[in-house]
Amino acid sequence: MAYRFLRFPEGKTKAVTLSYDDGCKADLRLAETIEKYGMKCTFNINSKRLANGQDLTADDMKDLMARGHEAAVHGHDHLACGIVSAAMGINDVITCRKALETTFSKIIRGMAYPDTGITALANGTDYSTVKPYLTDLGIVYSRTLGGDNDSFELPCDWHAWMPTAHHSNPEIFAYIDKFLSADPDSGYTAKRHPLLFYMWGHSFEFDSNNNWELLDRICEKLGGNDDVWYATNIEIYEYVNAYNSLIWSADDKKVYNPTLIPVYFQLPEKAYCVLPGKTLTISF
Repeated sequence: MAYRFLRFPEGKTKAVTLSYDDGCKADLRLAETIEKYGMKCTFNINSKRLANGQDLTADDMKDLMARGHEAAVHGHDHLACGIVSAAMGINDVITCRKALETTFSKIIRGMAYPDTGITALANGTDYSTVKPYLTDLGIVYSRTLGGDNDSFELPCDWHAWMPTAHHSNPEIFAYIDKFLSADPDSGYTAKRHPLLFYMWGHSFEFDSNNNWELLDRICEKLGGNDDVWYATNIEIYEYVNAYNSLIWSADDKKVYNPTLIPVYFQLPEKAYCVLPGKTLTISF
């Protein structure tokens, strides 16, 4: 028996994902920029703004999705789940999800909390109320805010998924340097966890601050690295869920993959991949 750790597709130890809110017209420029560096983004859409033809159009988003990006829920009326009643929160989320699914003919399961989300709680609402109804509504993850840090951890709670940093964080380049220089396969055995860099923001901020060169500088450093997996939020969730679905024998010498995704993992001295529907024998 030995420690084992998730590895991303192709055995990579690092992943990068982006999350940008509100369905702004500037999302198109953001997408064009990050695609040059092989990066992907989850765009969190307000269904009312989309229906009113504000900023990003349905055809714009369909094109982005065809290029590998993700559309996710951001509330029909952009209501903070931590402040409104459960009934209002449920209506805002499910209305948005149904509208996006109808518009894009896709199953939408991701979300970013609108407004103050679950960072501010009031009117008798608490997170223990919000998480169950999101789960019941088929939302498998939701990004929150307020904890920029350089730990690069996968979430312990998918409905309180904390990003690494907003793109304007003054420490953003220090975080990127630390992320890129880290080697999870070295050092203390029990700490060889995979690393995730998760950046968020609003694309209109680059217009407002006249600093699109900041995004270019970030992408030049963070993108285009062969040892990094670039994915959308839902791709991160689905891959980690596949890893957690592996079925192990009691002695840890056999592992069965019941999913449709090839799953990679690392033992202290060797890397493995277990293919969909296959059982793999581990040699210690």
